[in-house]
Amino acid sequence: MGMIKEFKEFAAKGNVVDMAVGIIIGAAFGTIVKSLVADVIMPPIGLLLGDVDFTNLFIVLKDGAEGMGSYATLIDAQAAGAVTLNYGTFINTIVSFLIVAFAVFVLIRNINKMKRKEEAAPAPAPTTKDCPFCFSAIPIKAVRCPSCTSNLEGK
Repeated sequence: MGMIKEFKEFAAKGNVVDMAVGIIIGAAFGTIVKSLVADVIMPPIGLLLGDVDFTNLFIVLKDGAEGMGSYATLIDAQAAGAVTLNYGTFINTIVSFLIVAFAVFVLIRNINKMKRKEEAAPAPAPTTKDCPFCFSAIPIKAVRCPSCTSNLEGK
């Protein structure tokens, strides 16, 4: 019973809930980025490189049992049971990673800027000043030094 209670306390903490929300949003963001790369960014790049479909860039390491020879697409090769090295898919994954890494960098950079602004808040107005005669700290509105009794008016 003690372990269940301890787990409930752990799960109820705000940081755990925030982390769970972050993971869920991160997974959704990853799906959006994957689609952005596969469906929006890579097709024009493939077109510029001579009508190349990056998802179909692969090397056959071992022919499948059902068919031998060249395969038109990665799906055909996998359906035939061929062992493939899918470097086109890997390129798409690298581009996705770079987009996510850049987005995280921008997010962290902006958070750090906000923290620096909070830290650089103006210091409160001074409440004391130094006596010009004995250099002891006295209230800013004082007209006579309590230490050396010097008159401070006009100073």
